[in-house]
Amino acid sequence: MQEKLAETENITKTVLKGLTLRELRDFFEAAGEKRFRGEQIFEWIYGHMVDDFDSMDNIPKYLRKKLKEFCEIITLKFHSVEESPSTGTRKFIFETKDNYKIESVIIPEAKRTTLCISTQVGCPLDCKFCATGLMGYRRNLTAGEIFDQFLLSSKLYTVKPITNIVYMGMGEPLLNFQNTLKSLEIFAEEKTRGISLKKITVSTAGIPPKIIELANSKIKPKLAFSLHSLFDETRSKLMPINKKYSIAENLEAIRYYVNQTNTRITFEYVMFKDLNDREDDFYSLVRLCKSFPCKLNIIPFNSISHMLPTGISAELKPSPKLRLDEFVKRLREKDITVTVRYTQGSDIAAACGQLAYKFEKN
Repeated sequence: MQEKLAETENITKTVLKGLTLRELRDFFEAAGEKRFRGEQIFEWIYGHMVDDFDSMDNIPKYLRKKLKEFCEIITLKFHSVEESPSTGTRKFIFETKDNYKIESVIIPEAKRTTLCISTQVGCPLDCKFCATGLMGYRRNLTAGEIFDQFLLSSKLYTVKPITNIVYMGMGEPLLNFQNTLKSLEIFAEEKTRGISLKKITVSTAGIPPKIIELANSKIKPKLAFSLHSLFDETRSKLMPINKKYSIAENLEAIRYYVNQTNTRITFEYVMFKDLNDREDDFYSLVRLCKSFPCKLNIIPFNSISHMLPTGISAELKPSPKLRLDEFVKRLREKDITVTVRYTQGSDIAAACGQLAYKFEKN
């Protein structure tokens, strides 16, 4: 096996975390081992959440020795944590092997505990209300690094189990499509511990070709779309990606996703004073929500002043609470399902839109 592994890997260790069940089976078969070894390793890594080969007591000693020599499991290491004294929200900072920092957030609620995970180091989309967009972009995370956020957070947060996951941290998941899909495929396996795919939501700023590709895959998570305005001019100011993919293109792709997956879409809507909280905005939302099986998630704008923003980013203000509450009340009177994601973790820059970690100079 040593020769075959060395030949396969060119002396570079294979990172097993991030490989799907099929890939692990194929890996061991190519190494001259039985395919069921891949199933065993899969269960150890994703089911038992083991990160060292010595603990895998149903794997022969000779194989464990070779795995230690030619493979590795760990992709991230814990760096630090901050906790909000008012809400119990925790922000974990993890470090990649190439010394980048990424953030994941635990959001505790009465009936569930949600983990918000990242898919990229930074983000290339430059949304004007998002701290991650202002920090720039370095690279995509691997499927292993995406999963490791769940594994490490589960071990670090012992108050109660994580029940839900949202791909809503740093980065645009659909611009890291293959690794996002692989991580979802891992979560979807019965042998993976703790999370059902029904409890996982992927949030996107709107990449229509990838929304359609995800709809055509066998993996069908819940989908959330960062809407924020139904007027292209306004949305393009807030989200430059709208200049490439219009609202109409996105809604067409979302309708396809809903039809293919038989799921209900979530429209995310951060409210800004005098920008998207007007009467025209209200009635456009009513028309949209009447045409889709959907729910609307209203989000008060969280300050990104810690990023020292300029331009429109510095001008954005949250809708006054009375206006937001009235807006929500009127939507509910129209029989639209509306939730309000009240700010949690803003005191530690962990609320929606606030995740950012300044890159160190190379």
